[in-house]
Amino acid sequence: MSKKFLRGGYTTGACAAAGVKAALILIFEQKIVSEVEITALDGTILKIPVANVEKISDGVRAEIIKFSGDDPDITNGASVFTTIRISGDKIVFKAGIGVGHITKAGLQLKIGEPAINPGPRELIRRVAEEFGVNGLEVEISIPNGVELAKKTLNPILGVEGGLSIIGTTGVLRPMSEEAFKNSLVPQIDVAKASGFDELIFVPGKIGENIAKKLGFKLESIIQTSNFIGFMLEAAAERNVARVILCGHIGKLIKVAAGIFHTHNRIADARLETFAAYSAAEGLKSSEVQKILSANTTEDAAQIISANGLERVYKNIAKRASFRAERYVFGKISVKTILVDYAGNILGDDL
Repeated sequence: MSKKFLRGGYTTGACAAAGVKAALILIFEQKIVSEVEITALDGTILKIPVANVEKISDGVRAEIIKFSGDDPDITNGASVFTTIRISGDKIVFKAGIGVGHITKAGLQLKIGEPAINPGPRELIRRVAEEFGVNGLEVEISIPNGVELAKKTLNPILGVEGGLSIIGTTGVLRPMSEEAFKNSLVPQIDVAKASGFDELIFVPGKIGENIAKKLGFKLESIIQTSNFIGFMLEAAAERNVARVILCGHIGKLIKVAAGIFHTHNRIADARLETFAAYSAAEGLKSSEVQKILSANTTEDAAQIISANGLERVYKNIAKRASFRAERYVFGKISVKTILVDYAGNILGDDL
């Protein structure tokens, strides 16, 4: 039976970067292009159609239609407009219509910043470098972004006024659950074939970057996405001796609570778990209540720091390892490393 291969796409961040490139081509080469090529942050070459590019009164504006491939993304088909103005000596990002601003602490950007994440910003900087441009004002708009944002967690997380411009690399990979899970397992087989019996499980790029900094071999680093339990079972079936869970506190604290599918729509007890372990370490009730009212685990971490209670992270790491080992009936030895968005190690049980 033939397999159906799901189509990939590109993120809103990649759309914005492609718009910047189309606009710069018009400025410097006086050409209107129907397609541009950009290199995603993971090295993937993306060829992105340009719906429109034109000079306006104070700059150049390009329109890119978001394409999500076979990923069920709410922004698929949305127009992403990028307006650029060459000025100054640095790149300044602005949120246009339908793009939100950060209103709460605990995210990757400061309060008041346009909700244009670090990945898209870096993509745009690299595009500007291709043209030798240092000073650039970049304004990103998604006309129906305000309505689309109501279907996301943005209002809860503290992104108000529209969508976030997102993307860790620029590549949008299909998220059909069974297909995606099955595509993850061969990583284990390759690592085993290369002689690795200790694997580093990372749910995303943050954990991967930390694992690399700690000196773990790239071939031993395994992406799990949200399917930590599924991947632990796959490792146990393949007689892997040891797994180190390495990732953001917001993901791995769920494992400490016995949650092994970590997507927020499946289960989310991050703050409750944080509060329980902090209370067990003696945090007074008024501070525990602050954790329960926090926006994110990063926000809660500030409360931990203010109270000098960093030892709680080691306990959470130990519990995550214990629950993971129990999940696979002791077939694998598990250790845990907890990190924050900035890549700092909060605690471990190594």
